[in-house]
Amino acid sequence: MPGENLTRIEAQERAALIAVRSYAVALDLTTGAETFGSTTTVEFSATPGSSTFIDAITSAVHSVTLNGVSLDPTAVSDGIRIQLDGLAAENTLTVVSDAVYTNTGEGLHRFVDPVDNEVYLYSQFEVPDSRRVFAVFEQPDLKATFAFTVTAPGAWEVISNSVTPVPTDAGNGAKTWVFPPTHTISSYITALVAGPYSVVRSELTSSDGRTIPLGLFSRKSLFQYLDADYLFEKTRQGFTYFEEKFNYPYPFDKYDQMFVPEFNAGAMENAGAVTFTETYVFRSKVTDAIKERRVVTVLHELAHMWFGDLVTMKWWNDLWLNESFAEWASTMATAEATEWTEAWTTFAVMEKSWAYKQDQLPSTHPITATINDLEDVQVNFDGITYAKGGSVLKQLVAWVGRDAFFAGVASYFAKHEWGNTELNDLMVELEASSGRDLTEWTKLWLETAGVNTLRPEVTVDPAGTITGFTVLQTAAADYPTIRPHRLAIGFYDLADGSLVRTHRVEIDVDGPRTDVAELVGLARPALVLLNDDDLAYAKIRLDAASQDVALENLSSIESPLARAIVWGAVWDATRDAETAPRDFISLVLGNVATETESTTLRTVLGQVVLAATHYVAEEFRANTVTEVGDALWSLARHAEPGTDAQFQFVKFFASVASTGSHLASVAALLDGSAPLDGLTIDTDLAWELLIALVAGGKAGTAEIDAALARDNTATGAQSAAQARAAIPTPEGRQAAWSSLIDVDTAPNTIVRVTAAGFLRANDTTLLEPFVDRYFAMLQSVWESRSFSIAEKLILGLYPSPLADQALADATRAWLDANPEPLALRRLVIENLAGVERALAAQARDAV
Repeated sequence: MPGENLTRIEAQERAALIAVRSYAVALDLTTGAETFGSTTTVEFSATPGSSTFIDAITSAVHSVTLNGVSLDPTAVSDGIRIQLDGLAAENTLTVVSDAVYTNTGEGLHRFVDPVDNEVYLYSQFEVPDSRRVFAVFEQPDLKATFAFTVTAPGAWEVISNSVTPVPTDAGNGAKTWVFPPTHTISSYITALVAGPYSVVRSELTSSDGRTIPLGLFSRKSLFQYLDADYLFEKTRQGFTYFEEKFNYPYPFDKYDQMFVPEFNAGAMENAGAVTFTETYVFRSKVTDAIKERRVVTVLHELAHMWFGDLVTMKWWNDLWLNESFAEWASTMATAEATEWTEAWTTFAVMEKSWAYKQDQLPSTHPITATINDLEDVQVNFDGITYAKGGSVLKQLVAWVGRDAFFAGVASYFAKHEWGNTELNDLMVELEASSGRDLTEWTKLWLETAGVNTLRPEVTVDPAGTITGFTVLQTAAADYPTIRPHRLAIGFYDLADGSLVRTHRVEIDVDGPRTDVAELVGLARPALVLLNDDDLAYAKIRLDAASQDVALENLSSIESPLARAIVWGAVWDATRDAETAPRDFISLVLGNVATETESTTLRTVLGQVVLAATHYVAEEFRANTVTEVGDALWSLARHAEPGTDAQFQFVKFFASVASTGSHLASVAALLDGSAPLDGLTIDTDLAWELLIALVAGGKAGTAEIDAALARDNTATGAQSAAQARAAIPTPEGRQAAWSSLIDVDTAPNTIVRVTAAGFLRANDTTLLEPFVDRYFAMLQSVWESRSFSIAEKLILGLYPSPLADQALADATRAWLDANPEPLALRRLVIENLAGVERALAAQARDAV
């Protein structure tokens, strides 16, 4: 992997020498299961006499022809780059090569469906992987047009960025698709999806009157579960919303959405040809949280068609702006254009929780991160780039005003269409539309790291009238920046058994102390809530009186968003070792039964499990895990039949089942001897229950094999792999470890689920022998595996459930002995930070 790196300096030097006009890429997908033929012709201008290189990760280079002169492939190509010397003012380069299919989700991924043995292909090029398919100047600011010609089996669907042409016969059962050239785009958003996908087609009318063809694709064996009408409805709602708000019609000629197997992320914004994880094709019941997340993802990728694809960052240091804008815009569209009207509650609970966690790691960084090379950007697809960035954009909208923000964005698209930009290009337009100078705001919010903490200071007279109200702002010692915040303060009082908002004021907070004169003279409410409506990005603390009221009446807070803010404040205090983990667990289990928001429920239950298994002091941990399991089973039995809450309580109960009684209940659910009213044990839930039984030692290989025979699908294979890795014996853990470390054949999804099963240990002593082995394998894995696989192994096999001082000490020892590579160190440092936070929480819990 390190030899495939590209530095920003190299990219800048190359961009100063050349300008690319067009690519003609011919791919032959009929040459076998390992490799495919790739022929690229590039037209580009250059400084006469200069030298540069083109990226091409190949298994073989058959010929390189530059301006009619044949170059020796063995002399100019090392399998990663092709050296180009003596360039002319105008150049034509043709590279004929063989490229390799992957099973890592990078480049051109090849998958064989176990149901029918059909072959499916899809590309994933962000960040630097179009070079695994064709020769390319792999950097976002060297935009060009791309004309793809693809030869493939005649029965296949072949999809790319341009409208799919009628294929011609190529003999031997193959056909050739000659796609028209794309618009001028970056290489990382080009795409190729091919295979016997099933498709549903529709169309819509764009705001400029064009007819935009729509397509939805999935594997044949999943197609019966594709809810096409609903997905088309959300797509149309997104088109209408974004075209109006951006004041710019959809930029491309069609819009296809493909649900593909073994996908590493949620989705990818290929221009006009978006790929999604096929877990969004629901073959079994899923939580409402997942249903909502799918809608947000659909709209996230659609927003990218403007922000990212039409106008693209110059270099990866502005990746944050690309992703943050899509995250903010998709949440806004979900809340305002679809039935998921509480999307901002979901954002507060999920995205902001992720952001606050990431921003308190030693590896935190300014939103505008320094990206020196591709390895830097690979590890920067994180909670800062997505969630903090999106949160800060929400704050920026509040700061400049919503109408001014959208006006500035519209001007930005019009001025920079089909070009590359930097952050300042957007800020110039927002300053013009709002009249606000954003220089200082940009410096404080985008160029510094860390999260502030805000808390109220309230004084009252004997009659309960407020005599002083101040917002106090603090910062972490390592990141001492005090920032301006636009936020709301809400007053809540009890009425008819509910805590309801009775007063709201919106203010600018700046400096360590901000007095709020307009609240003086008002009656002190039962609950004072800073950052009401969640406009600001900051950790929130409640004053003592408000905390008592909130904790006693949390489930009675009428507003789902206000509840989410209180949940978040208490969890932040727990993570910061200010609140005892067992107190947090008691609070959640006592209030969660009536939570209405699925993502809130999913998030806080996950936090309960983390607190019980990692944050509770060791002497109380086993009993606490048992108590959590008991409580979750009780909540499941008493939940309204058939509800999302019942479903979630069962799933989380299975994830922590540890006692004989717990496992007997799980077994009775699975075999149907003691069902719950309204709960269907479908295929995927059955796997979750079986994995719980395996992890608890109540089922084993025979039961796993039988379940896989009943569900011989890709998802079934993944569940079986996770179950096998969870077998609670030393031999079972060793087998799981060996399948990932001793060989390099498992596809990306099997790596991920096997690691998850490996770490699932009711008896964490099973993981102790792997501490030394973990650190021994790090450097070799980093050197020999692709980034996607290496990251999954480094994060997924870290024995974090041990959560003890010995693991922290071993991690520090490795870091002391290994100053390089920096990207690998960052992943290990983040692992260590989780253990250190757990140790601090354990110390607080023991008091």
